[in-house]
Amino acid sequence: MHRPSPIETRLAAELAEARPDLADRYAAELPGARAAVLTRLWRALAHEPLPWVARRVRGAYGLALRLADGRALHGPPADPYATGAYVTAVRLDGVAYDDPARLMTELGWPHSEGFAAELGHSVASSALSRADRESAAKEWPEHDWEWEQRVVDGHPFHPNCRSRPGFSAAEQLAYGPEHRPVVRLETVPVAAGECLLTGDWPDELRDAGRLLIPVHPWQNAHVLKGGRARPWREAHPLMSLRTLALPGGPHVKTALSARLTSSVRDISAYSVGAAMTLSSFATDLASRTDGLLHITRTLGAATAGSPDLAALLRESPQVYAAPGERVLPVAALATTALPGSASWLADFTRLTLTVGLRLLDLGVALEAHGQNLLVVLSGTGAPLRLVYRDLADIRLSPARLTRHGITPPTLTGRLVTDDETALRRKLFGSLVAGALAGAAGSGPALATALEAAVPRLPATSDLTALLEGPLPAKALTLMRLSPQVPGDQWAALPNPLAALR
Repeated sequence: MHRPSPIETRLAAELAEARPDLADRYAAELPGARAAVLTRLWRALAHEPLPWVARRVRGAYGLALRLADGRALHGPPADPYATGAYVTAVRLDGVAYDDPARLMTELGWPHSEGFAAELGHSVASSALSRADRESAAKEWPEHDWEWEQRVVDGHPFHPNCRSRPGFSAAEQLAYGPEHRPVVRLETVPVAAGECLLTGDWPDELRDAGRLLIPVHPWQNAHVLKGGRARPWREAHPLMSLRTLALPGGPHVKTALSARLTSSVRDISAYSVGAAMTLSSFATDLASRTDGLLHITRTLGAATAGSPDLAALLRESPQVYAAPGERVLPVAALATTALPGSASWLADFTRLTLTVGLRLLDLGVALEAHGQNLLVVLSGTGAPLRLVYRDLADIRLSPARLTRHGITPPTLTGRLVTDDETALRRKLFGSLVAGALAGAAGSGPALATALEAAVPRLPATSDLTALLEGPLPAKALTLMRLSPQVPGDQWAALPNPLAALR
């Protein structure tokens, strides 16, 4: 019998106090949650350039990893694009492990202890999310946040898909979008002269020479330690947890200084300072896609001199939906039935690649993963056009923009690069290895969709690079195990089209 981890036991005890009606369901969901996280971890062990893996031997019945210290890991074949939880155990020198946290602890690699704790959080939080999911969700939700609440398992490929260290069971139930809460945002008053403000700041967030900065209640309780905050408005949390939808109004992106999946979710002064320039530029550039792409405009951004106290106000994607249409994040596609799935996926793949490659050729690489990229569906479910939100991590190429007669925006820093490899990694890693792979659910399905879509795409050098080389994807586990290395690290996944050639 599996021995519950300390994190699983602690969350169970907290759940017995906060929601005793979920306790049995939580316990029943733990094996599936372990398999879901272990599957993601096995994908990383099979495909990421981990220095502790000396050799990989693929056979008809599975995969063997020869480790640098002489040990051996055995598990099933690892499809880098599969989203199902198909790995229930792997064997390390003949000993079976069904718990990803225990496996990582036993591997004993540098920084594995901290990563193992995060994996444990991911398992426990995933089980809680699954235990509280709706059993009979409406086929076509009415509100945009309802689509986002359907995404129960989090990131489709990250082992830390639901890791929420620092959140108790009660806090997860109160703030996690999959638990369908209504969150009361708060505001902190700061003298306007002490703030960096770009764009427009609404009158309701001003008070006698002070700006009222919206804050998440978890942030106020754990980081800002209460004090000056006052209640503001009710809102619905979206997939990122720290961004919330005001009913009938904009989305509010708050600072949330907790490590969710890989990153601490604060808001830097750089992001606030660049917000309006970036928004205006991207909105103008989207007009070159013949109506196939809309950018949600940033309305205003403010920081009170700290990444822990900052907020952005952004248009709701709903403003780009006509009557009868629906706008939903690509990550939510797997939660609803779509007509003619194979042909639908081919049409959707062609739409996203048409837009993504067009912007890349112009000089903008979107980080078009399943959370940032949304699709507008017709009343019958056909993919019509795209909406993109959150410009904080795109990349701009001044050389490419200039080549097309476009004046680059007056921005510097991490957003700007002419490195073709960096630009292609940004788009291909997020869109193809991320959003499209997540929607397809497997390598064969992704390959079939790409094969159907590619002949109808304009031939560019970027398309050639996509078709002929390995597919880049962020090496998410390597990044967690090498925190001393700044920036992104990358894996080269087998090209899904190779199997069809």
